[in-house]
Amino acid sequence: MKSNVKKILKKEIRETLRDKKSLSMMIVIPLLIPLIVIGFSAFFDMSVNKDIIEYNKIGFSYQLSEEENLIAKELEIEPVIIEDVNDLKQAYDNGEIDLYVIKENNKYTINGVSNETTAYASTLVQSYFEVYKQYLQIEYLENNNINSEVVMNIITLEENIIEEENFYVTYMLGYVFTFIIMAITVAATYPSTDTTAGEKERGTLETLLTFPISSRDIIVGKFLSVSLSSIVTGLISLLFALISFSISNNMFEMYKEAPLIVTPLCFVYSIVVIIAYSLLISGLCIAISSKAKTFKEAQSTLTPFTFLAVFPGLIVTMVELNSSVVTSIIPFLNFSLLFNDIAAGNVNILHLVLMIVSTILIITLVFKIIVKQYKSEQVLFSS
Repeated sequence: MKSNVKKILKKEIRETLRDKKSLSMMIVIPLLIPLIVIGFSAFFDMSVNKDIIEYNKIGFSYQLSEEENLIAKELEIEPVIIEDVNDLKQAYDNGEIDLYVIKENNKYTINGVSNETTAYASTLVQSYFEVYKQYLQIEYLENNNINSEVVMNIITLEENIIEEENFYVTYMLGYVFTFIIMAITVAATYPSTDTTAGEKERGTLETLLTFPISSRDIIVGKFLSVSLSSIVTGLISLLFALISFSISNNMFEMYKEAPLIVTPLCFVYSIVVIIAYSLLISGLCIAISSKAKTFKEAQSTLTPFTFLAVFPGLIVTMVELNSSVVTSIIPFLNFSLLFNDIAAGNVNILHLVLMIVSTILIITLVFKIIVKQYKSEQVLFSS
C-alpha cells in the first residue's frame, strides 16, 4: 500500500512541477503579501503621522487677540485672517486654508467639508478653543476675585488605561493571515481540479485505474500531492509575511512603539493552522472536483467555494468575534479565529486541539466520500 501511494504521490508531484499554472499559484500569490503589508503600512503610517503643516492653515473671520496668537503659535496653527466671510469661504474652496472659523458675538463656528485633512484640522482647532476657553474662564474668575485654581481644579482626574497592542499591528496581522488562507485555498483548487476532472477529461484516469492499485491508494496519493502544494504555498506566504513585517518595522514610524512581531510560539501555531487548513481544503476541493465531468466544470464549481472558504476570515477581521469551544469546531471559522488569536498573541491550547480534532474528523468523512466516488463508474466516466 505504502509503495503504491508513494508512486501516485511522485507522479502527481512531477505533474505539478511541470505545470506552470500550478507553480504560479504556489509562488506568485504569496508574493502579493509583501505588497499588502508594506502598502497598507505606508497608508496607515501616512494617516497616523500626518505632518501638521498639511492641515494647520486655519482661516479666521476676526482679528486674534495677543493671547489667541500665543495659543495658535503654541499649537503650531498658522492663522489666516480674512474678515469678509465670503472671501474666507472662497479661500477655503480654493485650498488656501484647511478650515475656517466664523465668530458671531461669543459663538464660534468651525466650517469645512468632511475629509481626512478637515478631520485633522478640526481636532487641532478644537484643541485651540479648549485652551482659549480655559484662559477666558481663569481671567473671568480672577477679575471677580475668585480663586481660579480652586475652581478650575475642583475635581482631580487621573487616567489608568492599560495600553493594548497597536490597533494597526493587530489589523495587519489579522489581514495577512486572512490572505494566507486565501492563497492556500487558491493553491489547492487548480491541482485538485487537474488531478481529478482534468485526468478524467484527458482519459488518463481510466488508464490509472487499470493498474493493480486500489482506489484508496490513488486517493491518498492525490490528496497528499494537493495538500503538499497547499502547505508549501501557506509556508511561503508566512515566510514572505515575516520578511514584510521586518521591513515594515524599520520603515514606518507607527511600528516603533509597538512593532510587528511574531513570536517563535506564534510561528509554530501558525504552521499548525496552515497544515490543518491545507489538509481540509485539499480534501474538500478533491471531493468537489471529482464529481465534475470536465476541467472547466470543476473550476466553475470551485470558484464560489473559494469565496465561501475565505468569507469567515473577512468577517473576523471586520467583526469583534472571539474564539470559543463551539467556534473551534466550526470549519473555516475556527481557522480564521485561531489566526486572529495568534495575531493578538493569546492562543488557547484547548481551542487549537479542538480545531485539529474537528479537522481530522471532517477529513476522514470527506476521504470516505472521495473513495466511494472513485469506486463508482457512473461518477467517474459518465458523459
